Amino acid sequence: MSDEKLVGIVLVSHSAEVAASVAELAKGLAGGGTVVPVAPAGGTEGGGLGTSAELISAAAASVDRGAGVAVLTDLGSAVLTVKALLAEGDELPDGTRLVDAPFVEGAVAAVVTAATGADLAAVEAAAVEAYTYRKV
Repeated sequence: MSDEKLVGIVLVSHSAEVAASVAELAKGLAGGGTVVPVAPAGGTEGGGLGTSAELISAAAASVDRGAGVAVLTDLGSAVLTVKALLAEGDELPDGTRLVDAPFVEGAVAAVVTAATGADLAAVEAAAVEAYTYRKV
């Protein structure tokens, strides 16, 4: 593990496969520079569809490098689970922030921005800006 303080990224999906695939995509598109700590937190402990507070907490702890943790979610109950963990106050590392961004595009933007050494506010802003990406 590097001593460099980087923003960590947690990707919360109802599906373990979706979370892992989006993490792989985002890291791959970030290029070969700084390796950003990214952790998927998908599905339930038993491998089913859903969200798990325990998996989210563990993922956040695993990517915490002292510069904050950006959490991106896919659907409603994932948002509610992260909000509940944030409300608990001690379940997630200090500086953890739920980011309102599109899941795939926001994840890519967050990881690419974090790879530059940007702070949590800049990582969040890049992910949120992904809402403006036009495809046509």
